[in-house]
Amino acid sequence: MHRSSAGLAALLLAASCGLTACSSEPAGDTVTAFLDGWTGGKLDDIGFVTAAGGKIAAGDVQSQINALYGDLTGQPLAVTTAGATEENGDNASTPITVKWTLPGGAEWSYRSTVRTTRADKDGWSVVWEPAVVQPDLAAGEKLRLRRVAATRAGILDASGNALVGPQKVTIIGVTPERITNLPQLQKDLATAFRKINVDVGLNDLKDRVGKAQPGAFIDLVSLRRTDYEKIRAEVRPLPGTVFRDETRQLAPTRAYARALLGTVDPATEEDIAAKPGILQAGDQAGHGGLQEKYDDLLRGSPGLSVVIAREAADGDTEEAKLFTSEPVAGKPIKVTLDTRVQNAADTALATEKQPSSLVAIRVSDGAVLASANGPEPGGVNTAFTGQVPPGSTFKMISAYGLLARDVITADTVVDCPKTVTVDGREFKNSHDQALGKVPFHVDFAKSCNTAFAALAPKLGSAGLQEASSALGLGGTWDLGIDAYSGQVSDGGTATELAAAVFGQGSTVVSPLAMAAATAAIAKGQFQQPKLVLDPAPAAAAAAGPQLDQDALTALRTMMREVVTAGTATALRNVPGGAVHGKTGTAEFKTGSEDTHSWFIGYQGDVAFAVMIQKGGAGSEAAVPVVQRFLTALNR
Repeated sequence: MHRSSAGLAALLLAASCGLTACSSEPAGDTVTAFLDGWTGGKLDDIGFVTAAGGKIAAGDVQSQINALYGDLTGQPLAVTTAGATEENGDNASTPITVKWTLPGGAEWSYRSTVRTTRADKDGWSVVWEPAVVQPDLAAGEKLRLRRVAATRAGILDASGNALVGPQKVTIIGVTPERITNLPQLQKDLATAFRKINVDVGLNDLKDRVGKAQPGAFIDLVSLRRTDYEKIRAEVRPLPGTVFRDETRQLAPTRAYARALLGTVDPATEEDIAAKPGILQAGDQAGHGGLQEKYDDLLRGSPGLSVVIAREAADGDTEEAKLFTSEPVAGKPIKVTLDTRVQNAADTALATEKQPSSLVAIRVSDGAVLASANGPEPGGVNTAFTGQVPPGSTFKMISAYGLLARDVITADTVVDCPKTVTVDGREFKNSHDQALGKVPFHVDFAKSCNTAFAALAPKLGSAGLQEASSALGLGGTWDLGIDAYSGQVSDGGTATELAAAVFGQGSTVVSPLAMAAATAAIAKGQFQQPKLVLDPAPAAAAAAGPQLDQDALTALRTMMREVVTAGTATALRNVPGGAVHGKTGTAEFKTGSEDTHSWFIGYQGDVAFAVMIQKGGAGSEAAVPVVQRFLTALNR
């Protein structure tokens, strides 16, 4: 078989050329093969030369590419040609598009250029230089990611004013290398902190110092600037102290609804582990209360910058920014707290040494105006989530049930002996009180347990549940934050029912639940308390039915008598108008003489509940707190 001279020439050419290295192959084909090998991690079939013209092995090129990636290693990468290859003799250039998908999904796309050159029989080779990966890169440099923090949103009141917003703070710490006398330092710091009534745990400071690096910053406390300035002269000169200024999201005061609002602090290891890829060291995170519940919403989404870190002429490191994905600011939440009322509540509890809580609700719409806890305002929000017996404050619910059932009136004479026995169990009054046969309103005002225990059969377990439900206890609530609406005894036995009607037995409530029940009496209808306005809770409970008006009229008069002639006469002359209420002394542990002290009441459009753990009788601890609260509120 004879071949043509043209066919023979083609055959010889094919035999002398590799698939990708033949001089007759277009430069663009070599670039395409290079791009496929680059993204596929296999460059063995590509020929490379340096910008100076020397040969460089494909493996070395791959190693350099991997090193240039830096913080982008492992991120999705697409590389494609962006136009036609331009040949100029033995040199050619091809525009390409490099597209990265960054952490969080942001895309970074840019143009680069692949240069190729033709050297004798080797055909086209790729000119390797770091600028192929990114035009601003030079040998030895790396792409770096820098997190761009989002602006954390604040917590607003109903009018849109900031309750929690950015404030400057000073962080006081110590560094081991500067400490000359640790015991003296601890003593001096404790003295300074007491001056501003801030409790800082220093007992483990010796251990913390011993485990830390010499130059470490051991964080002790973050202080608002106003507090820091009060002790600046005392702490600044102490050998070993160090200081750092920051901006933190803070409420108006340190005590301000602290357990309800929560705090914003540096993310802990536990925070970061719980939200991998979302939080990292140096981020701020919400801890407790609303700040933790709505952390994702308030925090927003961070942005990312791609930079090249370079050593400047003065030896410092400077960064050339290549790309930034802008952060998305957090969204604020709006709540019902009222600063005037909250400050009054915090003032009222400020001197209490026992754990204590105060909740205030606006009667007309159920808005929570204040939530205070003490003596340390942080930690568990007992005002909302406590589960404790209500004691004699529950007589308000039982009295409503008795009056609404028409089994008694305020003037019905009910005996109040020192003790009464129900199915073999003896019930007694505080301080062995015995009023004798007096009108029911007197039994209520003087808080006679035995009278209520004797009336229990008239209410019955069904009446107990009906009255409790009508006033909201035990309902399913959604305020946008954890809240306990109470659990009422089933009154299943005669003794349990007798105990339940005056707030003992298995009934447990939160201060919020009792404040809501009190607001229902004042308004004439139960409505679920509301706290978070935006974003609005998805499953807020519907308002209850209208309450029995005759029963309400009588009960309100009886609650006023508690103040004018009963167990809360200390409130007769508080500013702000007439107070209606009920004291409570709650036993909470069999065999213990300790009792919780309660008061529930309302003045004008504000209903409230106060509970002092192990505070004794309601008149002994809770009433003075209410007196301070209303005095501060009505200044």
